[in-house]
Amino acid sequence: MNEISLDAKGQNRLDILMRWAEELASTGGQAPDRHHLESIARTKIVAIDGAGADLIQLWEPTISWMLKQAAFGVADPHLHLPDELRTPACSETAPPAVVPEDKVAQVTNEPASHPAQATSAPAVRMPKWEIAAIEQVHDAIKRYIKPLEALRARDANEGDTRMVVTDMLCEGLDYDKFKDLTTEYMVKADFADYGVRIDKQMVAFIEVKRISQKLNERHLRQVLMYAVNEGVEWMVLTNGAVWQAYHLTGGLPVVVDMAFEVDLLGPASLAEKTEMMFLLHKEALKRRRIDEVWRHRAATEPGVLLEMILSDAVLDELRKEVRRRTGTATTAQALSEVIRTEIVDPKLIAKLFKAERSPFLTVGPVRK
Repeated sequence: MNEISLDAKGQNRLDILMRWAEELASTGGQAPDRHHLESIARTKIVAIDGAGADLIQLWEPTISWMLKQAAFGVADPHLHLPDELRTPACSETAPPAVVPEDKVAQVTNEPASHPAQATSAPAVRMPKWEIAAIEQVHDAIKRYIKPLEALRARDANEGDTRMVVTDMLCEGLDYDKFKDLTTEYMVKADFADYGVRIDKQMVAFIEVKRISQKLNERHLRQVLMYAVNEGVEWMVLTNGAVWQAYHLTGGLPVVVDMAFEVDLLGPASLAEKTEMMFLLHKEALKRRRIDEVWRHRAATEPGVLLEMILSDAVLDELRKEVRRRTGTATTAQALSEVIRTEIVDPKLIAKLFKAERSPFLTVGPVRK
C-alpha cells in the first residue's frame, strides 16, 4: 500500500495517535492499525470502511478528543485522557440498571401519558448514575424556581445572581466547590467567572450576567476568548434563569455552535428543563452525553441546511423535479436566486455572508 502523504499538522496528528496506540498496545489493549490512523490523521474523519471499522468506532470518542486537543496545540494529549476515554466506548464499569417506564416518569416527575404505560411499556435501560443525576437536577430546578423568581422581581445584581448559579452548579450539577470550580479564573489579563474542571482537566468556562440581562453575542465573544486562549471546548452563558451551552471547534476559523438553551423560568415542562440541564451535570459532561445533542444541532442548524440546499447537487435535483412536475425548464442559478431572495430569511443570508467574510470566527446561527 502506498504511504499516505501528510502535511505538518497531519503528521503531528499521526504522531499523537501513534504514541497513544503504542501505549495502549503496551498495556494489552487492542489499538487500531497504523494505516487506519494515517487515514484519520490526514482527513480528520474518525471513521473507516472495511476491516477495522468496528474498532475505530469503539475508540471514536477518544480519538476525536485527542484530535481536538491537537488542534489547540496540546502536546501528548494521550497522557491527559479523561478516565472515561481510556477504554472503548462500549465499556462500562457497571451494568446499567433496568428501569420500568413508570420509574423513568417518576424520576422526571412526569406522569405516564396513559395508565397502561406503566405495565405494558417495555423496560428502559438506564445506568444508575444517570438516574441519580436526573433526580439531582430535577430536584434542584424545583428548589431554585422561587429564588430565581425573587431575584428577577428585585432585579438582583450580578453578584447575587452568581451566588444562585454557584448553588445550582454544586447542588444541582454535582460540582465540588473547591475541587471542580475555579472562580475568577485568570486568562491573560482578564478573568472568567468560572473555570470548570473534571478529573483535573479544564473542560468549560462559565460567564454569569445579572438575572435581568438578556444574553447576547457580545457575552459569547467574551467567554469565547477565554476558551480559545486556554484550549477549552465548552462555554456556558447564564443569567441564572437562562442557560446556554456552546461548543468550540478549534482551527482557522474557529467554529462555535450552540448545543442547547434552556430557560428555567420559561414555559417548558420540568421534564424538558431537567433533560437539558442534565447535559451539564458533572457525570453527564464527563461521559460526553452533550456531544450527540451538539452534533445534531450543528448538523441541522439553518446555515448548514441552507448551504446544502444551495449546493450544486441539490439545485440540480430541484431543477429536474421542477421540470418533471411542471414541464418548465429552469436553471440552478435561477432557483438559487429565488431561494435566496424570496424564501430564506434575509437575516440568515446576512449572517452567513458575515461569517464567510470573517477569517477567524464562524458562529452558527442561534436557534431559539
